Amino acid sequence: MSQIDVSNLTFGYDGNLKNVFENVSFYIDTNWKLGLIGRNGKGKTTFLKLLLGQYEYKGLIRKNVDLDYFPFEVKKKERLAIEIINEIAPNAEEWEITKELNWLKTEPEILDKKYELLSGGEQIKILLVSLFLKGNNFLLIDEPTNHLDGETRDSLVGYLKKKKGFILVSHDRNFLDQVVDHIISINATNIEIQKGNFSSWQENKENQDSFERTQNEKLKKDINRLEVASKTTANWAEKIEKSKYNTSNSGSSIDRGYVGHQSAKMMKKAKGMEKRIEKAIHEKKTLLNNIDTMEPLIIKPLESKKNPFIIVNNLQIEYEGKSLFSDVSFEVRNGDRIAITGKNGAGKSSLLNLIKEKEITYKGDLKIANELKISYVSQNTEGLKGTLKEFAMENKVNESVFKAMLSKMGVSNSEFENDIRQMSEGQKKKVLIAKSISESANLYLWDEPLNYIDVLTRVQIEEAILKCKPTIIFIEHDDTFVKNIATKVIPLKRKEFVLGKNKI
Repeated sequence: MSQIDVSNLTFGYDGNLKNVFENVSFYIDTNWKLGLIGRNGKGKTTFLKLLLGQYEYKGLIRKNVDLDYFPFEVKKKERLAIEIINEIAPNAEEWEITKELNWLKTEPEILDKKYELLSGGEQIKILLVSLFLKGNNFLLIDEPTNHLDGETRDSLVGYLKKKKGFILVSHDRNFLDQVVDHIISINATNIEIQKGNFSSWQENKENQDSFERTQNEKLKKDINRLEVASKTTANWAEKIEKSKYNTSNSGSSIDRGYVGHQSAKMMKKAKGMEKRIEKAIHEKKTLLNNIDTMEPLIIKPLESKKNPFIIVNNLQIEYEGKSLFSDVSFEVRNGDRIAITGKNGAGKSSLLNLIKEKEITYKGDLKIANELKISYVSQNTEGLKGTLKEFAMENKVNESVFKAMLSKMGVSNSEFENDIRQMSEGQKKKVLIAKSISESANLYLWDEPLNYIDVLTRVQIEEAILKCKPTIIFIEHDDTFVKNIATKVIPLKRKEFVLGKNKI
């Protein structure tokens, strides 16, 4: 059995007052299939880079296997897919490559295509096959499911079920539940490893948090009692101390000595009480270190008497004279939560953009209520820049509300003055979501809002939508989110046609 042993790992970035990890110790069996979870910005990618030896750290990391990171940059993307596999796994035989592709429900003809012309899902499959065929390595797989449609995710689930020896970073709860047998959780003060999948970890976490909160309430009551007792004792000590100096001149030295002795005893007792209080307060703070408090997010949709908001009849969106999907018909009524589903390239984002701007060529009927206020979340974070204050001013949202929503989603106050370009992808998506939920709107259009968003924040967003009941049309590949949120599902059936060298 091979292991990766981590002992007293301590790491912090230059200029930061608080370390990311402090004296962390654990071990990993290299046959395990581990899911790595934690809030955005809490060190998941940092942890992977430490394992890879890319940062200097204190402590010790022992390993007797090679570690490979996914996804890696492919150079010379104009090469055939088979050439890339042969470069990474030169000892892999043709039958082994074919077997791996079969497990991924992919035809071997893909090998004779240029890598740059493959879809995003196909490129992921080529890279995974290459790494798993390399041999004697442990894979660090960083968020492979972002932007992938349900069919491609299902093929990855089946493939990874047959594999072992990896750490998988994913925020897709259903994906984790089907694939992993251990969970690594990066908590506020430590790193824990538990046997099981995400659902079993979540249940254990909720039970542990509940226990700690109960203990904390008991501790608070104890502290209150100690404070009252300490105050009373201090008052007694003060009175006795004063009485020592108020003793009449005729009093004997024996009387004054007795009073002084009693005063000293009471002062000593008061000091003892103070120490007990300080210790109890310290224990209370330590007890709550790993509780992930999830304050509720708030969405305030604008009320409207208009109903329905949108009517769609026999709609088709056209691209270069071709329809992207078979015609669809549906209504958006006040309070609806509509999920738009379909394969990548089916035209889901185009449909949202048509509703938002009406600047896309289409056939059929599309009626949108007048003066409908829309709030939009793009799947793309490119172009985000400036401080949060500048972003709030530019987008005309209340800065205090906007920052409060970000804080509730786990973005620390220390990052509020940083340029958004320095944030992780997950934090950038939180900026877009915080902006949207800070806006009062009749209709919310969200295009893959959960890409890179951590699991705990996904739960917060779900709970906010269910409680505040906004009217929303969204695109999302997280099956659990769709199942929990959607009141209607509109599937788009992609029409395939060839445009130049690319399949649309």
